[in-house]
Amino acid sequence: MRTFFFTASLLIGLSPLCMASPIYTWIDGQGVTHFDAQPPQDQPATTVVTPTLPAGKPTVPPRSSAIGDQQAVDNTVRKQIAGQQAQLKTFCEQVRTNLAQLQNNPRLREDVDGEMRRLTDQQRQERITEAQKQIKDNCQ
Repeated sequence: MRTFFFTASLLIGLSPLCMASPIYTWIDGQGVTHFDAQPPQDQPATTVVTPTLPAGKPTVPPRSSAIGDQQAVDNTVRKQIAGQQAQLKTFCEQVRTNLAQLQNNPRLREDVDGEMRRLTDQQRQERITEAQKQIKDNCQ
């Protein structure tokens, strides 16, 4: 465990030194731009200027309306998710009720063009299978 903390401390301590190395860029004979920590031997390379932070000024993002805007977006999303979950709960209750009716009542009728017709056993089994699939896909 001590070895882990020692290694982690060493890596954290040396990380600024790695970030301070210059970056070189050059274009090869085929027109491809390359970036590397070491310049090429056979071509001239230019050093990429990396922006540095001014000394003594902490970089704290301003606590402006961006945080308020994000909170408003978060609240809106939470409301939408809550509404969707309520709709899904209602849907699942209805499908479960329909499934129970299909399983417990072999003499179901449906209204077709104003006329009541009895479901065949095959139609009833198809609807049972469909209801079970909807429950499995949406209501777990």
